[in-house]
Amino acid sequence: MSELHPVVAGVTERIAARSARRRTAYLERMTQAASEGPTRTGLPCSNLAHGFAACEPADKLTLRGAVKPGVAIVSAYNDMLSAHQPLAEYPARLKDAVRAAGGVAQFAGGVPAMCDGITQGRTGMELSLFSREVIAMATGVALSHEMFDGALLLGVCDKIVPGLLIGALAFGHLPAILVPAGPMASGLPNKEKARIRQLYAEGKATREDLLEAEAASYHSPGTCTFYGTANSNQMVVEVMGLHLPGASFVQPGSPLRRALTEHAGRRVVELTRGGTEYTPVAHVIDERSVVNGVVALLATGGSTNHTMHLPAIAAAAGIELTWDDFDDLSAVVPLLARVYPNGGADINHFHAAGGVQFLIGELLDAGLLHRDVRTVAGPGLDRYRGEPVLDGDRLVWREGPTRSLDTDVLRGVADPFAPDGGLRLVQGNLGRAVIKVSAVRPEDRTVLAPARVFTTQADFTAAFRAGELDHDVVVVLRNQGPQASGMPELHGLTPALGALMDRGHKVALVTDGRMSGASGKIPAAIQLTPEAAAGGPLARVRDGDLIRLDATRGTLEVLVGADELAARSPQDGPAADADWIGTGRELFTALRRGVGPADRGASVFGTLSTDGGPAPDSAGHGAERATARDPQEVTA
Repeated sequence: MSELHPVVAGVTERIAARSARRRTAYLERMTQAASEGPTRTGLPCSNLAHGFAACEPADKLTLRGAVKPGVAIVSAYNDMLSAHQPLAEYPARLKDAVRAAGGVAQFAGGVPAMCDGITQGRTGMELSLFSREVIAMATGVALSHEMFDGALLLGVCDKIVPGLLIGALAFGHLPAILVPAGPMASGLPNKEKARIRQLYAEGKATREDLLEAEAASYHSPGTCTFYGTANSNQMVVEVMGLHLPGASFVQPGSPLRRALTEHAGRRVVELTRGGTEYTPVAHVIDERSVVNGVVALLATGGSTNHTMHLPAIAAAAGIELTWDDFDDLSAVVPLLARVYPNGGADINHFHAAGGVQFLIGELLDAGLLHRDVRTVAGPGLDRYRGEPVLDGDRLVWREGPTRSLDTDVLRGVADPFAPDGGLRLVQGNLGRAVIKVSAVRPEDRTVLAPARVFTTQADFTAAFRAGELDHDVVVVLRNQGPQASGMPELHGLTPALGALMDRGHKVALVTDGRMSGASGKIPAAIQLTPEAAAGGPLARVRDGDLIRLDATRGTLEVLVGADELAARSPQDGPAADADWIGTGRELFTALRRGVGPADRGASVFGTLSTDGGPAPDSAGHGAERATARDPQEVTA
């Protein structure tokens, strides 16, 4: 059995040490919230009667008693999101499965689920990140009735899975299983879709050409097949032990998908306090499983959104995860997968090549994952080497693949695509940002060029079409952070920036916004904090200032003297509350005012510090870690 890698061990110890006070307090609260029997039995009779009034007679008898568990179903189902449309049929199947296992499942609540693909470049995207907090609160409302002994959380995409988990962790004394829907079948290859997008940006393809390509790519129920935040969610939570083994990437509508869904209903009953293996979610998500989630993200080149989502999830469990932890782990975790936008394959190709089971086996054998964790499948991550299959009508797990079936898509630790995880922390006199370099050529990772400053995507697009950017350039797009505009994703910049790069120019993007899993070949320093709207130095950058981005050395700086930069007045302030209206944005003003910085999870629920008080600002990070990226120098 492989020993744990010293950097993985050291980072985990560091997280545990800085989190000790808050983690202990959180676990004490969860212990107090737990009871020896179903909480609903302590409700006044009128309250309890309301809780089971609409149930079938047999289920009413079950819920009146103090022995059999009640299970909450919380779902992000809607017809508009292809990834969530399959969830329509889940509640009925889950109710039957829970009933067969001796419990009663009730649909406790729905949570919103918006699609970033639909809102890209629109004002609705400014609600996207805040929807995570709304989902968390809606999950809390669903579980607040004290009728339940466990929860089944139905969700797939972007903010939805993190929101469900944050909400569930407020009820961490309950077991919870995430129940996914799976990816759609492969359609138009992602590289071809990207090619047509770039042609359209250059005026060389028509809108009809573009729509035809997009419709051929996003064509049926199921998760979009590129490796964005939705599929990164599935990867991360499976490695964290929150899915059943092998559940992430089985396609909707298949017999195996149905069997896994039904087994989740039976399994959650076993995990309740009255079952055989009480496993509250507060103990599944601990420092070790959080590190496992980061490692899985890095090993597969996953979405940069998780540099915010994972800290926010960890904080909900009393754990403080920082960008320094991501950076140190990235230095020693090899890149084992090439899935678009980090390669030509889609998530179905990854799954067919060996998928999560091969990946977990490789990382465990290399000592890069914590093996001794609790999971919804039972103790120990080795269970997640197993591959689910149907033996007739019976769901069983067999030994998973021990070699990749396609080394262009998935490789072992001995022959990785890159020796590190491809995620960098860059910092300097502009602040701190993250950059995903797993899809960026080494020769493109350092850029020194004059800045061209924008405050809207529309202004950037106009300048590109007017030919004003046909030179080496660092595009600065500011006032895109959480306090300014809710931190919209900026996918729409990629085709034009890619076209400039293909013309032979040195190009980079620096922004306090985010790019998500669509980060591709363009070196993009994103989620810059402090953001311009909070007085960050980015607000003082002017057109023509030289900016140097060096992803290899981990630096980001504007080549302006400190005195001159400090003397400049901030430019281009964000929209006032009175102007931040339309598309429902005015309903989210309170969240905009209360949101924290990106490197603390961009959360409105508060952040952590080692003493339990307010978290330090971005400039206070990093004192406890090594400054070099040499793996031998990274210590606890």
